[in-house]
Amino acid sequence: MDISVVIPTFNRLDKLKVVLPTLLDQSLSPQRYEIVLADSQSTDGTADFIAAIPHGDGRVPIRYLPFPYGGRAAARNAGVSCAQAPIVLFTDADILATPDLLERHLRGHAASSRPVAIVGCELQVQSLADYREQRDRPKVRRPLHPPHRVRLSWLYFLTGNASVRRADVLRVGGFDEGFTGYGHEDLELGYRLEKAGVALRYDSEAINFHWHPVGYGEQMDRMELAGVSTVRFYRKHRDLAVKTHLGMTPISLGLHSVLRAATPLRRAIERAGAVQEPPKKNTWPFIARQIAYQYHYLSGVKNALRGD
Repeated sequence: MDISVVIPTFNRLDKLKVVLPTLLDQSLSPQRYEIVLADSQSTDGTADFIAAIPHGDGRVPIRYLPFPYGGRAAARNAGVSCAQAPIVLFTDADILATPDLLERHLRGHAASSRPVAIVGCELQVQSLADYREQRDRPKVRRPLHPPHRVRLSWLYFLTGNASVRRADVLRVGGFDEGFTGYGHEDLELGYRLEKAGVALRYDSEAINFHWHPVGYGEQMDRMELAGVSTVRFYRKHRDLAVKTHLGMTPISLGLHSVLRAATPLRRAIERAGAVQEPPKKNTWPFIARQIAYQYHYLSGVKNALRGD
């Protein structure tokens, strides 16, 4: 066995029914990988669904680990602990794989003479129709990184599509289970991996599709939680690069104070951000959304700094 796919889940049965078949139908031989599903005791029938999937007879092993995990970090750590392969691929219960995803990750590790983490191309899709269009028409895709990029920093160790040697994860202590809210448990592990000499490499052809559309209001709430996680990250490492890369700077905090004081302007920006339109980056609603998101992110940062 060459690679273990670790997936945390909780009440995602509707997505798992679509996602798991893409992982079970890989170009890699079924004997060369396993799927490890760390379930935080879902109540939507996930256990029955997994039990009904045929096992044995040359099929991909699925290891089901139900437990009341205290967050995604704890669930992933459980998956790493039980993984039987030397390389672990992290993904999620709402991310659909391309048929050669695992093969691409293994190829990236085999091509390096030093410890590496391979980060693939995670594309955002709004629906199954959007997924099918992006799957079949590469020209409509909007990747985060240009295809020629090779090296990445810890800032892009995003565990929707990232693989690393199991021994390296264990060597640096695994995910920090103190990150129980939204955000940064993956970046913080990437930070420690990089400091431990693990280079981050990007493979634009290791593609999967993240099917989790997030509404405007929900995203603002998530940004506040991410701000809280940023403070935890910085308090743990006290590295100026962490503050700079994650936007926790005197300038950004000062601009937040200005916007907080200008209540009518802030509310007007948030109303403008709520306007629904095609995702173009040069429109006022798009710009307003980004300002609103950053305001709520920095609100989370300040709340955490005050100990709220």
